[in-house]
Amino acid sequence: MNLEQMEYIVEVAKTGSLTQAAHNSHVTLSAISQSISSLESELGIILFTRSRGSGAIPTAEGKSIISKANEVLIKVNELREEAQSYSSTLSGKLKIATIPGPMHLLVDVVSEFKKDFPNVKIEILEKGPKEILDDIQHSKIDIGLIVLSKKLMEKHNGLSFERLLEGKMVVGVNKNSPLSLERSITPEKLINQTLVLYDDEYIREYMTNLISRYGSIDILFITNNTQAIQNAVKAGLAVTIGLDYSFINNLPYDSQDIIPIELELPNTEQVYYGWVRPKGKHSSQISKRFINRLKFEL
Repeated sequence: MNLEQMEYIVEVAKTGSLTQAAHNSHVTLSAISQSISSLESELGIILFTRSRGSGAIPTAEGKSIISKANEVLIKVNELREEAQSYSSTLSGKLKIATIPGPMHLLVDVVSEFKKDFPNVKIEILEKGPKEILDDIQHSKIDIGLIVLSKKLMEKHNGLSFERLLEGKMVVGVNKNSPLSLERSITPEKLINQTLVLYDDEYIREYMTNLISRYGSIDILFITNNTQAIQNAVKAGLAVTIGLDYSFINNLPYDSQDIIPIELELPNTEQVYYGWVRPKGKHSSQISKRFINRLKFEL
């Protein structure tokens, strides 16, 4: 079996006529008839019931084979399209939204991507996870980057998710705090601290379901303003919690002033930073190329 034979049987099934299929494929009726007969002989089954006037109806076995041949041809076309994209100039727009913490992780990737593809216009937005999910569902952005938890992925089963970076929860403390000398912090120690928290569903559930069982939580404020959280910790007013990759390379937290300490909490669910898109929706070549670059870098 070869690609040409698969193209012929798919075309015959589509048109219901060998004559029309031959015309559409720019070959003679004899050539397409002989090609299909040769394939039927190779497979040991009859693919079409033929009638006078060159009509052709797929047999039960033929329908199954033709369906699979069509799937193969779709994949081949996708491969050709992707290969073509590598050899041609990529241009267009790419709109990305990410939760604030890991924004700094994207900077180098976007910079290198722009060097390789200067004709691609990239826009990056900082948004909360609910906004990102809503924008993805309403096709307002091309790629959404959020914290992926098992619960979230089960809740939004109409979306497609992929993990990029595994994270763990840490406590961000002032560099002059006695806690900065600790290798890790237990929940018992954490509940004795004043907290400032990012306004995120995952962090709220984390505090409610896991930390609060150890005692009462003293929260100074909850906000989606990362600068306000950073200022409060720098001033020694409170500590904060977040995923470790949010504390890398001084954005949004200055690693010289705010020290991340591992939070000791056994049997917690693993969480990931990853991307989300509508399930079954065809991604643009720009989106595919950027995601591949992001996966490689992270």
